[in-house]
Amino acid sequence: MAIQIPRGTQDILPGEVEKWQLIEETAKVICRKYQYKEIRTPIFEHTELFQRGVGDTTDIVQKEMYTFDDRGGRNLTLRPEGTASVVRSFAENKMYGYANQPVKLYYLGPMFRYERPQAGRFRQFVQFGIEALGSNDPAIDAEVISIAMEMYQELGLKKLRLVVNSLGDTESRIAHRESLINHFSPRIEEFCEDCQKRLVKNPLRILDCKKDSNHELMKNAPSVLDYLNDESKKYFDKVKQHLDGMGIDYVIDPTLVRGLDYYNHTAFEIMSEAEGFGAITTLCGGGRYNGLVENMGGPNTPGIGFALSIERLLSALTAEGIDITKTEEIDCYIIALGDESRDYSVTLLQELRRAGYSAERDYMDRKMKAQFKAAERLGAKYTVIIGENELETGTVVVKRLEDGEQRELSLDHFIEKFNSLNR
Repeated sequence: MAIQIPRGTQDILPGEVEKWQLIEETAKVICRKYQYKEIRTPIFEHTELFQRGVGDTTDIVQKEMYTFDDRGGRNLTLRPEGTASVVRSFAENKMYGYANQPVKLYYLGPMFRYERPQAGRFRQFVQFGIEALGSNDPAIDAEVISIAMEMYQELGLKKLRLVVNSLGDTESRIAHRESLINHFSPRIEEFCEDCQKRLVKNPLRILDCKKDSNHELMKNAPSVLDYLNDESKKYFDKVKQHLDGMGIDYVIDPTLVRGLDYYNHTAFEIMSEAEGFGAITTLCGGGRYNGLVENMGGPNTPGIGFALSIERLLSALTAEGIDITKTEEIDCYIIALGDESRDYSVTLLQELRRAGYSAERDYMDRKMKAQFKAAERLGAKYTVIIGENELETGTVVVKRLEDGEQRELSLDHFIEKFNSLNR
């Protein structure tokens, strides 16, 4: 029986991987513009990191993590998201002491969650995210949101919906928390088991429940915006002012939450409104977390960030009919006829590559016609034809495939002469 790929994973093959490379390069170019530097953290961490950083009341920690004991008895987990690892590294490596503040970081790599595979959702998936640590300025909130929007728009997505909300400061959240407990308590037995557990420990998470989303108490639950104190209102107004100044359209959704205690102030999501994209429309989520660094053992440091799935981005591109396939062409294909010519073509091929050209030759001992077809399939700009006569005369025929124009070039200083064709 043949061994097959594990459920919830995928092979990204040539022809498709180029799309990933384009997305990754787009992300890196945008990050360079905004002065975000790449950070690379381990693929597995101590399980406690995610229990603290993601929250032990979340579905991710309770149901979805790939957790195991290593041979030394240490309890480890394949990372289910990127923020916890970045914040751990920030605290452990004392990046809060860097001269340049805030510290702006981005990451790009595989994450792992045991959940039901579906379109655009895998058990191993790739996440791109950024974190800005060290500033309480509402302008950095707007900057983070603008990076996420620019990422999608740069790749051609148009049917986007940015949703923003404020969770307020600690005082505002405590007041809202009490109102939620009072609201849900009388009928909490009508909700799922998870919601019943969250009522006292983390009632904000009830608002994020998918099972009970249509319950009538969800529709008239207390809005966090009604509990914002003056300072929180001013902060949110500033974020909205900056987004307006940047020309970024958004809608306010008071039901948008971030369920962990250290999240505060700005929360946002970007959705796809493309027809046929699917029931789960969220592409990206982010928010401010002003207590997470402290929770990881560092000093009290404000932070904000977002994360997006590359797989869901690709699904959104497909839904909008956007093809980002990049045609990979080569500069030269060497067509060799005869044993001596094939031997010589190995040397000439290497000279072309060392000169910076993308070049290829036949390795299948095909006839001349088949070699020309191979050159066309590869999108070669030129072919170089070498046979016994060419070796004797020291000249080769160079053919430009676009229009069929042919030239004879001397094999003596061939690279210099070939360079002249490409000026």
